[in-house]
Amino acid sequence: MKMLRCFSHAETRFAALLIAQTRPQRCYHSEKGVWGYKPIPKRDYQVAEEVRAARNAQANVYRLVEAFRQHGHKLATVNPISIKAPVATGQSGTEELQELSPAFYGLQTQETVRTAGLLSSPQMAQDVAQLEQLLKDIYCGSAVSAEFSYVENLEEREWLARNFESLEQQHQLPDTERREIAELLIKSQAWDNFMALKFPTVKRYGGEGAESMLAFFWQLLRDSVQANIEHVVLAMPHRGRTPLQAALLNMRPAKVFRKLSGASEFGEDIEAMSDVISHFHVSEQLEVLGRPLNFSMVRNPSHLEAANPVAMGKARSKQQTRGDGAFGPDSQPFGQHVLNVILHGDAAFAGQGINQECLNMAYVPHFEVGGSLHLIVNNQVGFTTPGDRGRSTAYTSDLAKSIQAPVFHVNGDDPEALARISKLAFRYQREFRKDIFIDLNCFRRWGHNELDDPTFTNPLVYQIVHQRQSVPDLYAQRLAKEEVLSESQAKEMRDNYMKYLGDELALAPSYQPPPSYFEKQWAGLQLAPTKELTYWDTGVDYGLLHFIGQQSVSYPADFNIHPHLQKTFVNARLKKLEAGSKIDWATAEALALGSLMYQGHNIRISGEDVGRGTFSHRHAMLVDQKTNEMFIPLNSMEGGNGGKLELAHSILSEEAVLGFEYGMAIDNPQNLIIWEAQFGDFANGAQIIIDAFIVSGETKWMESNALVMLLPHGYDGAASEHSSCRIERFLQLCDSKETSADGDSVNVHIVSPTTPAQYYHVLRRQLARNFRKPLVVVGPKTLLRLPAATSTHEDFQPGTLFHNVLGDTKVQADQVRKVVLCSGKHYYALAEEREKRQAYDTAILRLESLCPFPLQELQAQLAQYGHVQSFVWSQEEHRNMGAWTFVRPRFENLIGQQLHYCGRCEAPTPATGIGKVHKREVDEIVAAPFEL
Repeated sequence: MKMLRCFSHAETRFAALLIAQTRPQRCYHSEKGVWGYKPIPKRDYQVAEEVRAARNAQANVYRLVEAFRQHGHKLATVNPISIKAPVATGQSGTEELQELSPAFYGLQTQETVRTAGLLSSPQMAQDVAQLEQLLKDIYCGSAVSAEFSYVENLEEREWLARNFESLEQQHQLPDTERREIAELLIKSQAWDNFMALKFPTVKRYGGEGAESMLAFFWQLLRDSVQANIEHVVLAMPHRGRTPLQAALLNMRPAKVFRKLSGASEFGEDIEAMSDVISHFHVSEQLEVLGRPLNFSMVRNPSHLEAANPVAMGKARSKQQTRGDGAFGPDSQPFGQHVLNVILHGDAAFAGQGINQECLNMAYVPHFEVGGSLHLIVNNQVGFTTPGDRGRSTAYTSDLAKSIQAPVFHVNGDDPEALARISKLAFRYQREFRKDIFIDLNCFRRWGHNELDDPTFTNPLVYQIVHQRQSVPDLYAQRLAKEEVLSESQAKEMRDNYMKYLGDELALAPSYQPPPSYFEKQWAGLQLAPTKELTYWDTGVDYGLLHFIGQQSVSYPADFNIHPHLQKTFVNARLKKLEAGSKIDWATAEALALGSLMYQGHNIRISGEDVGRGTFSHRHAMLVDQKTNEMFIPLNSMEGGNGGKLELAHSILSEEAVLGFEYGMAIDNPQNLIIWEAQFGDFANGAQIIIDAFIVSGETKWMESNALVMLLPHGYDGAASEHSSCRIERFLQLCDSKETSADGDSVNVHIVSPTTPAQYYHVLRRQLARNFRKPLVVVGPKTLLRLPAATSTHEDFQPGTLFHNVLGDTKVQADQVRKVVLCSGKHYYALAEEREKRQAYDTAILRLESLCPFPLQELQAQLAQYGHVQSFVWSQEEHRNMGAWTFVRPRFENLIGQQLHYCGRCEAPTPATGIGKVHKREVDEIVAAPFEL
């Protein structure tokens, strides 16, 4: 047995400063703030007296201005491939937009107006007719339009109107910068042309039709360094991903070409299954305007939008590591050094529910990232479905209105307009620390992918697309006409980049990708061993644990604790700690978390009402019964290296929340990130995150994580819902072998601990090891308070560890004729039944670890019993569920003995909803192993 001991040191923290911004005031359990959350100060704002006077003096004129701010976008012609006639307005009262007619407000076209205080445009209007034209130019143009009238905050609306109306004058680009944008667009087009020429049968999901998105990123990078942002985190689907990476984000084209030749994107020494080129990522330190900027693009699966909460979580983790905002020493609630950016596909943004979850999470305490900057790459078609048939809303961006996020609609044929609006969106996000959206109206030149024929389903749109010039060519011609970039210069840019790509293609066979894993914050960690299970001493001196346990239920003298908690929780815990016996599940968890915090690790537990726990057992957060103020005892623990506990009460979501936690887990390996499902079966709602990220991220992307999933499980008469966490699904997702011994390298570790000490050790083991693996804990419900399921102080001392198999200490080995194997809380029912029957010729072994399959420990336990005549697997679950189909082939192939089944028969649903039937089944499955 290999025994290792590992303790990590506290991370260095950094102070950060930020001017506090506003948020809608909400009720929260702390007005003082807790670690990871700071109250947002109210911002006072008043419209200037002279502005109010001007508006009141010309009330009907101001109504017209406000009408254009609210409805002007409906007349805008920002769609470069529209097959619909624009909406009209006039005087007769029969038009679609009467609100935009001056006559609607009793105004005459020659009536004199004064725009001061009404409109922020530097251009002046002398009469109503001029004002109407000016408003149409601003709000109904062919380059940009805006929606923000639904924003409730007056200061934000005024800010948006003021800055949008003076947009063109504020953000004119010099010729040098226009040439830079042109070169990026030309490179993007050249990339796609080169790929079409050299790899004509590859689905590359290029950027053709949406090349102007490069102008968004060009402006974003410049704005970021000028605002002292240190790290940009990006979530982006596959559309235009590789041309962006190659043209702007320093990805070597040879990496892509090597992949397309049939090789891996990783070195030859790495046994990874890898992924397609449209899922490649970059993590680079860029140099922008002579200053460094860290840029991370999170990995993406083909489940569009699934990467969005991952980016949010990663951004928050970087804020935490940086000591920024809510994690900093001052009172400022928002960090200033990390920016989260999310790109969306149009159909996916409107259609995928994870977006609603992410937006609903945007301003929730412990999930806030200080606002995200969004760009919708609006291809106006989803797979082959026309855009307006893929949603029930007017715009694909309308979901943004659910959180009052402003939206700017931009014509993809005008990269300069996109750059200008990107700068404005960036300024808004920095000013108010809220989400904002840019809807980039563009198109897909070749349909869903380059091998698709979109004319099957969208003939009229693609008549327009196939007859028009490309976005880069149109922009190059525009600059040539304005004598900013000559045709020869544009051709030289294109030819130089094509030559560079040709050189990279020639280098591809010999190109060796540099390591992209176990660097920076992951330095010192490694891949898990493939041929052995390692064992880690995770015990801690009980004197220290006793202190930590006391601290876990300590509170200030003036704190008004719930009287029931004082008696049944606080006093009870102190007695157990003093006695060193009957230590229950919640206490063991507090000892595990507190000891990790003492060593300097930060802990985060996320989920629905995790502070008290679904089963009201945890109470890691106390609430003052008079003031409603929150107090987290462990965060006031004295001594140690300063780790903190963040309790993140989540929205009623699984997919986005679990994705968020995964994003935190992949960013910092020294923090313990725990997601607790309210009931185990709620993990069903997060299956995309589990499948596409958690269990497969390492083999696809060489991206490790130590995320812990706590999934309460147990057949207690709760019918189909909430009985099973679907153990069988997680076991099916693991890469454990049926015919050879597992090592720690299996992709996911799945345990079903039956004692508090086992739970304590498995949590501590997550950070003690020199590798990181996701952990599924098949958690208890009834065991949380079961007197038989307790531990003593000896179980936590130095030299103790997590046991993959728990043997039977209640039998004499030479008298055993039958061995029953089981997992989880079912053990206690079997043990009770054995006691009733006095059947001490039957040994009961507990598989505490299911994956990796604990072959050596199981062999060692079985070696004691020389007279066994039969082996039985007993489980609560139905035969087509639970661990039976996983355990049986491994036991029979590796142990070499036949294994008999005892449990419920096959069924289409986890459990019955009939009380009498449940009781009968319980009696039968408990008796069966002893009667076989």
